[in-house]
Amino acid sequence: MAQNLASGMQVAGQAGAGQRIVAVSTAVTAFVGRALRGPLNRPVAVASFAEYQAVFGGLWQPSMLSYAVEQYFDNGGEAAIVVRVINGGRAPTLTLPGDGRPLRLIAQSPGTREFLRAAVDYDGIPALDTHTFNLTVQRLRAAGSEHVEDQEIFRRVSVEPDSPRFLETVLQESALVRVHGRAPAERPAATPLGDGYVASSPDGHDGVQLTDYDLIGSATERTGLFALTDVESFNFLCLPPLARDQPVGPSALMVAGRYCRQRSALLLLDPPAEWTDVDRAIAGVRELPVRGEDAVMYFPQLLAYDRLKGRFERFAPSAAAAGMMSRLDRQDPAWGPHHDQEAALRPGLRPLVQLDDAARARLATAGINVLQAVRPKVMHGARTLAGLQGSDHDWCYLATKRFALLLANSIERGTRWCLFHRGSALLWTRLERQVAEFLADLEAEGRLPSAAGNASWFVVCDERLNTPGAPGANLLFAFQGRRAGRYHAFMVSHTAGATSVRPATLNRLFPLGRPDPAVTLEFDTTMPDGLLQL
Repeated sequence: MAQNLASGMQVAGQAGAGQRIVAVSTAVTAFVGRALRGPLNRPVAVASFAEYQAVFGGLWQPSMLSYAVEQYFDNGGEAAIVVRVINGGRAPTLTLPGDGRPLRLIAQSPGTREFLRAAVDYDGIPALDTHTFNLTVQRLRAAGSEHVEDQEIFRRVSVEPDSPRFLETVLQESALVRVHGRAPAERPAATPLGDGYVASSPDGHDGVQLTDYDLIGSATERTGLFALTDVESFNFLCLPPLARDQPVGPSALMVAGRYCRQRSALLLLDPPAEWTDVDRAIAGVRELPVRGEDAVMYFPQLLAYDRLKGRFERFAPSAAAAGMMSRLDRQDPAWGPHHDQEAALRPGLRPLVQLDDAARARLATAGINVLQAVRPKVMHGARTLAGLQGSDHDWCYLATKRFALLLANSIERGTRWCLFHRGSALLWTRLERQVAEFLADLEAEGRLPSAAGNASWFVVCDERLNTPGAPGANLLFAFQGRRAGRYHAFMVSHTAGATSVRPATLNRLFPLGRPDPAVTLEFDTTMPDGLLQL
């Protein structure tokens, strides 16, 4: 779960067997990059750029992440998840003197803009108890200011290792500090009332420019983009450039592409700076390290006002594109497989080059979308990069892909309750009915395409896919694509300790509409795409 540090609130909910499945969010964008301050390798939910500033320190010239988040919200973004990563860097320290060795604390977050102060008192501590004290730690907006952004109070902590309130153990729960080195044998002296607090030393360091490996991080340690593993779901992943003149490299993009496929999300790719015209873009797109239905690109780069430099500068466009899609989803929430979204940029953002309809049509054929200052009169339909690999025609369209992910993520989340039950005919019937009601509601709202003479969707959850007595369940659902009789199917699997969604390929002899119960279905788990055979 991504915590909202600005509000301090975490909210979570799960649908039960008797509840209707609720459609999940469609435009939550995750960002991974360098920031001025804030927690490391920890997903933080922000709902505005003001919230980003409060946690991560606002615009900073070495941080393309800060500009990306600003442009995301400026262009209509509503929900972002930010992961701060760093290359090198050092956290500031704070020294509290005492009769013996001083107590040294070190900030949890590295950087030169992490301003802490601490105070020690003995209020409520018996005079004979010489190992116990109260510790207050505050995080300030700026050095020497009285604007307190965070505060933690630890009462009756002890320097005795055998104490249940041993300082090193208690501070493991702190979001601000840890003990630096070992705790001293003597407690620190009480902070003089006149001084109030002891400020941290200016010994923090911001680190150096990020590399691909910093963005990638570690799957086992959940660092870098793998910190998003703790997030329930997100829809887009944006990796801002490493620096103004340094794009994200192929290794990070390839790992990010695979991770997005696993998480049922879409990777937003930025066009290289050398793509200054249509011909270069069309020639270069086939050399991209990431292609397919899980990747989306918008062209060209953007001109946006840099408030730190006081002039317009060139920026990568993917964050603004994500904001635009979030804005469109709010304006027209009934989008479906046929709802091809295209819109204009908000004032303050403009494309680096202007493109006519003919150029837009050529780029659309190559799977490249165009950001424009004026809403286009001719709609080509937003695309994915699926066409470059000869994928299913439907997956070339961003609306169809997003709709499929909406169904898959909503159904997977809404049916998790079955993990607490053993397989039985009753369980399978309840699951099938729950998913059928969800799809029927979408069909009634006009989100699913009409299918004259055939069902526009179907659900299968019975003994053909499940074993009686096994925990959890497997269910198959499918919906009709852009062409009549063409179905897109997905297998949702809930097993002990895990859930997954995989595309399922239907045999060519599969009957149109809901499959006949007499037909035996086999799900071959050895095949990479989860092939469903008859």
